[in-house]
Amino acid sequence: MARKKQLIIPIFIPHYGCPHQCIFCNQTSITGKERLPDTTEVAITIGDYLKTWKGSGKKEVAFYGGSFTGLDKNMQEEFLAATCRFVSAGLIDSVRVSTRPDYITKEELMFLKSYNVETVELGVQSMDDEVLKLSGRGHTAEDTEEAVMLLKKYGFKVGLQFMPGLPGDTEEIVLCTANKIAELEPDFVRIYPTIVVRDTPLEKMYMSGLYNPWPLTEMVDICKMLVSLFNAKKIPIIRLGLQPTEALEQGIVAGPYHPSFRGLVV
Repeated sequence: MARKKQLIIPIFIPHYGCPHQCIFCNQTSITGKERLPDTTEVAITIGDYLKTWKGSGKKEVAFYGGSFTGLDKNMQEEFLAATCRFVSAGLIDSVRVSTRPDYITKEELMFLKSYNVETVELGVQSMDDEVLKLSGRGHTAEDTEEAVMLLKKYGFKVGLQFMPGLPGDTEEIVLCTANKIAELEPDFVRIYPTIVVRDTPLEKMYMSGLYNPWPLTEMVDICKMLVSLFNAKKIPIIRLGLQPTEALEQGIVAGPYHPSFRGLVV
């Protein structure tokens, strides 16, 4: 069996750092995590992954879930300091964080640079302002464009996440979003088809008939187009479909979910 080429050590900070309630979001159902880890747990998690990994490639700690740059600055510093010890010791190569487009500032990026953060992923979700508004995102497509430009200016690798099938989406809007994302030339993208998850505003919309999730076949068809588009632009798709977990599958109410969604598309 081939050895792993790269190690990603995931640290989940579910919904923390984000005051918004996006209609699709229930981080506990999606990640299976209910609380913020402390720095001791972060260090233990990193150590456990390093003990069992037999590869020889790049090793990266990735903060997923909430909006990292929206956390209290002292909390950000505690988390990053906990990882920085491993970087200084040569055990970890870099750090990755996920956040919102409107939580990117020059000051924040200088701070992240000082703690070996190499990659920033932005939850874009759509490049259509009406879809963003209907989804309760609290930011605009222009915020995304400005954030990407700033991240590139400061030398960060940029990942963009988006969600076809949100309220207001059509095939035309989804393809337009994909083209606008491609024009921003991110280093990679993630595509998460919109799923109705329990205990979210989107579930209430679905139950009251105000939202109809896309059928699986239609979502597969549009994602085939997205794959062709990003492949043509040589932009890697590092995730296509939600990571199947027991917590996620127990929380799904409706929508185009399949545990091997990528396999249906490609």
